[in-house]
Amino acid sequence: MRVRALTIRIIRQFIRDKRTLGLIIVAPILILWLMSLVFSGDEYTPKIGIGELPSELINKIEKHGGEIENIRPNHSIQALNDGKIDAYIDMKGMVPSIILEGSDSTANKAVMTIVQKSLQDLQKSPLNVSPDVTYLHGSDEMAIFDSIGPYLIGYFVFFFVFLIAGVSFLRERTVGTLERLLATPIRRWEIVSGYVIGFGLFTIIQSAIIVWFSISILDIMIVGSFWYVLLVTLLLAITALTLGTLLSAYANNELQMIQFIPLVIVPQVFFSGLFNLETMAPWLQKISYIMPLTYGGDAMKEIMIRGSGWDAIALDVYVLAAFSICFMILNIFALKKHRRL
Repeated sequence: MRVRALTIRIIRQFIRDKRTLGLIIVAPILILWLMSLVFSGDEYTPKIGIGELPSELINKIEKHGGEIENIRPNHSIQALNDGKIDAYIDMKGMVPSIILEGSDSTANKAVMTIVQKSLQDLQKSPLNVSPDVTYLHGSDEMAIFDSIGPYLIGYFVFFFVFLIAGVSFLRERTVGTLERLLATPIRRWEIVSGYVIGFGLFTIIQSAIIVWFSISILDIMIVGSFWYVLLVTLLLAITALTLGTLLSAYANNELQMIQFIPLVIVPQVFFSGLFNLETMAPWLQKISYIMPLTYGGDAMKEIMIRGSGWDAIALDVYVLAAFSICFMILNIFALKKHRRL
């Protein structure tokens, strides 16, 4: 009887908590659906710039799925840097010379697969000619962790700051701290600013430690400026902080705050740069525009792998700053609506 009573109580508790009940069903379906869309997307079609190549080789490259663009040799490096092509192929005597852009492992693999198949079709023996391969960014010795490390740094910073900030801000409300602030003439924007600055000081320390540990201890490759990496990581942390405090307005306890993770944080993995967006459906690519980690991952790749400077990351930095400001403004309104401050 006691087991039955306890079982009935748990069932009734779940029925009353519509959010938890819905999350148990909706969240796994949502994530599985996103994974199916990402992994069942089209194969990546590499954009290959060509110089003076035999027409037979060009035809074979197109046959095996390469997208050909005629580019002058003196414009090849600029085209690679601008992302217009993934590789540039020319002939040095009888040997094909390939310059890979290098920062995208998916594109590198696609280019080399197509070129090798094309050469094998033209040669009696596939060992007759080996192409001369160079990398504009990275190298053939770049480990997998070097290529995904920049995205993982941004993701884990975003994840933990979001969780800790959201739960901490929620606890301030549930223990009555915010109510006690009502006894003072403090305004909503001052509350939001105070919490963001207070938590922000710790996110600076966290960001610095994570970036230092990743580069110095884990030895993740970095070509660009350490300070730019720190700036982008800090902006991601501030964005996660303001988003976490915003969503905490719609949670009544820590469990409900954690429930936002599979709905808000997990989907961002698919748009953070770990997966090539160009293989996704066009409508799915557009979702990436509202994902902070899309801009954070792009900036981290530009700095750590491509060695780019401010011009390449400026837009990403401005968008992340805009996300933070937007979330702060929304939090002010959320305080007014839900907390009666």
